[in-house]
Amino acid sequence: MKASRRFPALLLAVGLIGSGVALAVDDPAEMLSNPAQEKRAEAIGAHLRCLVCQNESIEDSSAPLARDLRKVVREQVAAGKSDQQIMDWMTERYGEFIRLAPQFSWSTALLWLMPALALVAGLVIAWRTARRRVIATPAPLTDDERARLDALSGRE
Repeated sequence: MKASRRFPALLLAVGLIGSGVALAVDDPAEMLSNPAQEKRAEAIGAHLRCLVCQNESIEDSSAPLARDLRKVVREQVAAGKSDQQIMDWMTERYGEFIRLAPQFSWSTALLWLMPALALVAGLVIAWRTARRRVIATPAPLTDDERARLDALSGRE
């Protein structure tokens, strides 16, 4: 097979593999029959962190634990619980870490304030470093220092 024919076949294979991963997340068996409830469950799941992947929501993850958490969210939506009740239950069970955007509280204050603190610290360090680098005019050499310099450089 020529190289020019291999490339489209390779693209097709990668596309099929990629679509298989996408289908694993949108499994019709785990979706709710009511479109409004399904949309609500997806919105709630988009705010919950996959505890395996950690940088993805449970809606975006194909991890088995994320699938289980999606199922729990959908069961609670179908049972008529409010969004806040579901988020509170998840937070109570898994801790504040389950939220992709944790609520501001004393226990998460450092998490929320760290970017601002890092920026202020960086500006203070830059200012102090720039202030120290102001080059002052050095004192002129004494006669002894000039003679030693001439001796070292071979200009005696």
